[in-house]
Amino acid sequence: ATYYFSSKKNKVSFLKNPNHFIPQYGGYCAYGMSFDHDAPIDPKSFAIIDNKLFLNYSSEVNELWLNELADRMELANKNWLKRKKS
Repeated sequence: ATYYFSSKKNKVSFLKNPNHFIPQYGGYCAYGMSFDHDAPIDPKSFAIIDNKLFLNYSSEVNELWLNELADRMELANKNWLKRKKS
């Protein structure tokens, strides 16, 4: 992936701890991943949960993700782990 930074300070922070900034599920839509679907994202539609970045397809989908968070995250995590093992 290619990352762009708005400042040198942000780049230094990223390089010190990239896992803190890299989006979950490979940057795919978190809600879509809960259905085992690779959906694109809108970078303005995101949530930070437990210091992790979750991207979503749209603001409407982001709202669905947040309203169903526990169930959706459990499913998305299972689907992502399944993909990483294959």
